[in-house]
Amino acid sequence: MIEIRPFETLGRFENDWLSARYHFSFAGYHDPARRGVGPLLVWNDDRIQPGTGFDRHGHRDMEIITYIRRGAITHEDHLGNRGRTEAGDVQVMSAGKGIQHAEFNREDEATELFQIWIEPNRRDLEPRWEQRRFPKAERGGALVPLASGRAGDDDALPIHQDAAILGATLTAGQTVTHLLGAGRRAYLISARGRIAVNGTPAGARDGIVITGEPEITIAAVEESEILLADLP
Repeated sequence: MIEIRPFETLGRFENDWLSARYHFSFAGYHDPARRGVGPLLVWNDDRIQPGTGFDRHGHRDMEIITYIRRGAITHEDHLGNRGRTEAGDVQVMSAGKGIQHAEFNREDEATELFQIWIEPNRRDLEPRWEQRRFPKAERGGALVPLASGRAGDDDALPIHQDAAILGATLTAGQTVTHLLGAGRRAYLISARGRIAVNGTPAGARDGIVITGEPEITIAAVEESEILLADLP
């Protein structure tokens, strides 16, 4: 089954510095029909104004993956980690037994990003943070693991779950196929560009829930940048 969740139906939050769309119930947005897909609990689509961001706050027992779509985000945490992650690159924070961090847009333009939370399969681990460059040219026409806890995904940022976030860039008319194992499911978003999934059309930034499909073929109707969560 392929379920399209149009972008305009997502939960939303707006203030003077943050414009957010929530794919699943989060903060003040609650929809009992949208509580996550397996261990994928949060997928937020954020636009953060220059010189603003999230003050220091805490997390625990969560794998938090941040994919930068435009601009950059600067991370700081109580462990002494500090880093700037640019568009197209990824950072992973394993909150483990507890981490305090802040994220700010230090740029001269708005930063746009996806923040993805996956529940770990182990708790009370040592917290950690890591970032990595994933040049878009290396994702042309192929789904590349960006963050993963699956065996064999050695070049991806590690997470503590049998799940993976994969990314690809596609030119108009190009297709890519992904095999899902038995009993697995997926959540798919095109960060830009219209696509079709097993023939079902979807727009940019729509959410796509995929269950009971052993194989999915993603076709780019126009130049597209896609992210796929492969989930138990």
